[in-house]
Amino acid sequence: MNLMEIDRRQFMLLGTATLALAPRDGLQAGEPLSDATFASAARLADGRYAIVLLSKDGTPTRVIPLEGRGHDIAVSNNKKKGIAFARRPGRFAVAFNLDELSPPEIFRPPPGRHFYGHGVFSTDDRFLYATENDFENAKGVLGIYEVDAGFHRVGEIQTYGIGPHDILLMPDGKTLCVANGGIETHPAAGRAKLNISTMRPSLVFINRVTGDLLSRHETSPAMRKLSLRHLCYDAAGNVWFGGQWEGSIDEAPWLVGHASLDKPIRFSAAPHDLGSALKGYIGSVAANADGSLVAVTAPRAGRTLFIDAEHGTILKERIERDACGVASKGESGFALTSGLGSFAIEGTVESSEGKRTIPGIAFDNHLSKITG
Repeated sequence: MNLMEIDRRQFMLLGTATLALAPRDGLQAGEPLSDATFASAARLADGRYAIVLLSKDGTPTRVIPLEGRGHDIAVSNNKKKGIAFARRPGRFAVAFNLDELSPPEIFRPPPGRHFYGHGVFSTDDRFLYATENDFENAKGVLGIYEVDAGFHRVGEIQTYGIGPHDILLMPDGKTLCVANGGIETHPAAGRAKLNISTMRPSLVFINRVTGDLLSRHETSPAMRKLSLRHLCYDAAGNVWFGGQWEGSIDEAPWLVGHASLDKPIRFSAAPHDLGSALKGYIGSVAANADGSLVAVTAPRAGRTLFIDAEHGTILKERIERDACGVASKGESGFALTSGLGSFAIEGTVESSEGKRTIPGIAFDNHLSKITG
């Protein structure tokens, strides 16, 4: 079913007993919504895809249908709007209000482009920057969309690499950081990876206004098969990345490192075989509220690591099957979601705060914090 054909009455708050798409009696379009703390793309029990908004304890508060599988959700700085992006090579994005009930708004990239699943708002929420593939020319671009003009695409800037995935707006409000995964793809080939032997992943810093390249950091030739994918920044402004190894799992290196505008890529300390133990795959990264801790999820290994951002040492580990989504919670903790429907709170490095399982839902790769 196309999202445009879905009755607006379906975009309603849900009870906690079921995730069926049904309206709550008496709720009208434009009515204020209860606060949601987190958002995630998900697959529902009937196989359909959706955005799920969650309270601070993981209770679903709203479900918004998607026409296909979603990936990440960008949240505006004023906390009034969210954008769900299609998983590569999808060509839809869905904008939805967080402060009142109203039908979502769909927008798409132009011909010759598809989304890579991530985006970020400018500080004033005027523009949205989305990672995209110029697939006929095998290069990455950032599509620029004007938010208050119905997400009209007003231009694009290049990412100076192939396969841009995650994107951050740095604290200065002017600099964008993009993880170029280095993998060439084309919609005609589905999700096939076309250039593993010549990959050149990179982390780039770009002036969002001029599009100028400020710095570009590549991995060493020995690490060229480490596709840089997901990002966060710590209290010192270092950008942390989680990578995905495209070689033999037995040869997977350590997958987590950091860089900054003027400092090259460095890898944090880890046992020499940890990359292979994590199945060569980091699914998500997030920093806690004060930027002192970085959490990295390895869903294929069922492990989440918590890293001291200042020293780069692993402080704690959580074992959770298929846990991938992670976002900061409270002053020092994290919330985690899994493809098995679990929602867990990890507190300080000394303690955990519990877990619940939500029937009939499989959370996708990422968890976005709205408030709290």
